[in-house]
Formats: sequence, structure tokens, C-alpha cells
Amino acid sequence: MTYKITEEDNISTIFLDGEIDMDKTEEVKEVIFPKIDSGKDVVLNLSNVQYMDSSGISVLIESHQKALEKGTKVIIKDVSKSVLKVIMMAKLEPIYFKLGIIKTHGYGKLKSIREKRFFS
Repeated sequence: MTYKITEEDNISTIFLDGEIDMDKTEEVKEVIFPKIDSGKDVVLNLSNVQYMDSSGISVLIESHQKALEKGTKVIIKDVSKSVLKVIMMAKLEPIYFKLGIIKTHGYGKLKSIREKRFFS
């Protein structure tokens, strides 16, 4: 897994690339959590994540919880097809859509969903 971070005002955008599985979750947390701890809003761009397992989904949830504690937010942007499939297999998409989560890459009717807060 590789990443790139851009900063604009009080927003850190983290572009993740590769696979996010049990072996990589600590590394992903080490990238995301310090930005949340600094009080910044975090945008996670997952367009280049080819694979994510349930431990990766757990990192997204933990990131949200941490952001709530700090009074910031986590936004998921441009979710790849493979990551969206994991979300759907876990039957989390109704919750995510209700809470207004993501903008996807060409995944049928989902591609029209606008970028929104993760777990508003």
C-alpha cells in the first residue's frame, strides 16, 4: 500500500493505493489517525484501492469514531468497485447510503451519489 497526502485549509486528502488488508491496517491507521488527531477533516480517496477486507472496513469505522471524538469528520471519496463490493457483501451499503457516504467510480446507479459526510 502506498499513499499521498494533500493539504488544503483544514482538510487533509489521503489518496490510498494498493491493498488494505489485515497486514496493512496498522500502516493505514498511522497515516489517517494523526490527521484526525490534529483536528483536520480527512478525505479518503479510495479510487486506487484494489482490495480491502473486513479489517480495512474496520479502519474506516474506527476513523469515523476517532473523528467524532475530535469534532472533525471523515469523508470517503471515489470508492473503487472492489471496495464497494466488500461494503455491499458486508451488507453495510444501506447504512452508508442512509448516512450519505460516497462518490463511486462507474458502479451503475451508485455513480451519481455525491461526496458526503461519512456517518453524519
